[in-house]
Amino acid sequence: MSARTGSWQPAAIALLAIIIGLILTSTLVIINPGQAGVLSILGKAQDSPLLEGIHIKPPLVSFVDVYDMTVQKFEVPAESSTKDLQDLRARFAINFRLDPGNIVEIRRKQGTLANVVAKIIAPQTQESFKIAAARRTVEEAITQRTKLKEDFDDALSSRLEKYGIIILDTSVVDLSFSEEFARAVEQKQIAEQSARRAVYVAQQAEQEAQAEINRAKGRAEAQRLLAETLKAQGGELVLQKEAIEAWKDGGSLVPRVLVMGGDKGSGVPFIFNMDKE
Repeated sequence: MSARTGSWQPAAIALLAIIIGLILTSTLVIINPGQAGVLSILGKAQDSPLLEGIHIKPPLVSFVDVYDMTVQKFEVPAESSTKDLQDLRARFAINFRLDPGNIVEIRRKQGTLANVVAKIIAPQTQESFKIAAARRTVEEAITQRTKLKEDFDDALSSRLEKYGIIILDTSVVDLSFSEEFARAVEQKQIAEQSARRAVYVAQQAEQEAQAEINRAKGRAEAQRLLAETLKAQGGELVLQKEAIEAWKDGGSLVPRVLVMGGDKGSGVPFIFNMDKE
């Protein structure tokens, strides 16, 4: 009997040590940096979150849900109508993190991080985009993309704050509109180009007409000055000068000519080429 007792005692002691070790191990939980935990005892979440460090929990009857508190990124689609009743679609990249102080409420109401994205962030993104898009036309949404994002950020942050979700940054990954609006934009651009072309042609015609008017005024002024010159003393000399210049413009290369004065009443010289037979 004594021999049998001596044979099982070491095994019993080892088994007991293993059990005690497992119990002690199960009573300890380590929360790493960037994490937070929610302790549940007999299925009931405790009010205080477990932050980074070592914590003791009741063995066998408790469980700890660990949440990632670092920055998370998800892309969420959204669709809305603009102020001019045009369809506008977008995709947002949302950077957020969970508030450690509200992690217990998140565990009780949403559960997992995947539920947080699907049940909270996605529908609130949709509603926030509707608010931002409804404030402007589809053309303004495209040309004022920065303001659209600012309105979206303000609406989304205020909506998610009460859920313990902190929005760090958002970005518009994609922004698109209906095919009907795309065709309308193309037609508008064509019409604007045609209008600019018509304005250019009209301005060019106006400039040419004004230039012609200026040339006509110049010729009239020259004729007036010539008439006044002819009326003044020495007008006959002017006529002779004009006749000589006209003869030169005719292409004569030989200046050997005979100039004969006409009557006293006429100051125009009579010019002929001496080389002709």
